[in-house]
Amino acid sequence: MSFKIILNNRRRPSARLVDRLADTAQRRPGVAASILLSTGLVLGLGASVGFAAARNAQLSAKVEKQEAELAAVHANSQREINALAARLGELQAQANRLNALGERLTRAGQLEDGEFDFDQPVPTGGAGPVRDMPRDELSRELTSLEKEYAASGQQLGVMESLLFNRELDRNAVPSRDPIAGSYITSGFGGRADPIVGGHQFHKGIDFKANVGDPVLAVADGVVSFSGVRSGYGNVIEIDHGNGYVTRYAHNSRLLGHVGDLIRAGQTIAKAGSTGRSTGAHVHFEVWENGRVVNPRKFLGSRSAVQRG
Repeated sequence: MSFKIILNNRRRPSARLVDRLADTAQRRPGVAASILLSTGLVLGLGASVGFAAARNAQLSAKVEKQEAELAAVHANSQREINALAARLGELQAQANRLNALGERLTRAGQLEDGEFDFDQPVPTGGAGPVRDMPRDELSRELTSLEKEYAASGQQLGVMESLLFNRELDRNAVPSRDPIAGSYITSGFGGRADPIVGGHQFHKGIDFKANVGDPVLAVADGVVSFSGVRSGYGNVIEIDHGNGYVTRYAHNSRLLGHVGDLIRAGQTIAKAGSTGRSTGAHVHFEVWENGRVVNPRKFLGSRSAVQRG
């Protein structure tokens, strides 16, 4: 094979295609024109497709960027919402504490039932129009509310301390009956002795009781004596501080021991008829700074009084 033939066979396909088109154009001009037209259309369509693909890539990149920006805005907004939710949780906790404190003060102050009901929502209202509240304004309102809660908490705390101290003072002073649902059978002072007759100075007041009825401490204090005293039978005495001591006599059984801490209303003995007694009752005395005083001064008057 000659060198020329080898070169002809190795010519590029595109060159051969051009030669064929030239040959076709010489022999059949119409067919050649159609081929050229079709080739142009194909090349043009390819260019359009390439442009559209590039445009789509740009749009996709823009959408991805916008989505990333929206995600960042959403994350930032959620962080702000979480911060506001945390502050709201703190305010709710403060509100619960103030409600509990208010309920305690209501009980301590012995206010009428229903006067302060902390379980009911506070009635509110107002005229429109209503607008959206900016975040900064909401934050300022929350800060103002936090300050109001803090101030209210301090004020109620002071009131609670005052009422608590008042309650301590009241509980340290004899101010209750030593037995529930009873009446006085013998008062304080001069009387006829119920056993042998004659005149006697009665150092306390007697309350009707049945054997075994609970005898109650009339105030807070500490048991200073628990045992038998001549004429009194089984006796328990309570030192209330501030110079006050109370004595409960003629008991069938003593429940308190010397040194025991006693609360007002606590059962300290069982009623009976030990010592000089004509029947089951509670003999009650009050001593102030070492001097016996009339218990009526602390317990108030009794409408039902029987002598004997």
